[in-house]
Amino acid sequence: MKYKQIKPKKIYEEIADTLLDSIRLGELKPGDKLDSVQHLAESFQVGRSAVREALTSLRAMGLIEMRQGEGTYVNSFAADGIAFPLKSALLMNSDDLKGLMEVRKILETGIAASAAVRRTDEDIAVMKLTFADMVKHSGDAELGEKADLAFHLAIAEAADNKLLASLMHHASDITAEAMRETRRICLYEATATVEQLNLQHEEILRAIQNRDATEAVKAMDTHLDYVEKVLRDYMDNN
Repeated sequence: MKYKQIKPKKIYEEIADTLLDSIRLGELKPGDKLDSVQHLAESFQVGRSAVREALTSLRAMGLIEMRQGEGTYVNSFAADGIAFPLKSALLMNSDDLKGLMEVRKILETGIAASAAVRRTDEDIAVMKLTFADMVKHSGDAELGEKADLAFHLAIAEAADNKLLASLMHHASDITAEAMRETRRICLYEATATVEQLNLQHEEILRAIQNRDATEAVKAMDTHLDYVEKVLRDYMDNN
């Protein structure tokens, strides 16, 4: 029997998972202020850099908000916005896939355009961090998917529209599954490559950084077309 390889988590991922569990369980509620980085570092007995990385990843997911000079607060969210995925992307039928990708295209191309107009330097820094994680984990479908989702959620935060961000988080569970399956196919089926995904994300990042809404829409649309093709081709041949 072939078993899935167990990969050790990094310290910042352990911290992020612990805080995420506290949010899921209601121990940390919307509006609550988190302890300072120094206090969290002392509580977890880790360095402050690991705490900052953990907070950055949670911010990219839209679960917390870092307010300059005030601290870090838990965002408002719907309970199902951080639920675990219920259905694999490849257990969907063709119509389900078409519906998912249509929703993503309508939602994420608009988000990309708004992000290009409204993004801040901090938003770009978060996108660059999540993109770097994508490249770093190009050979790992699961870790690559986590970075991929964080990148797309960071774009939603950069759009500076709470309703758009909320809609994106509602769709994040099945979107994450689609991302994981796309990366698995790219890694093991030799019909596409993760490098192509990385290049597409880099084009999206460049357009948003350049404040070019037209190119941001074009880059996002090209990327989502590619994702749909990868998934559809696999479904048709298996």
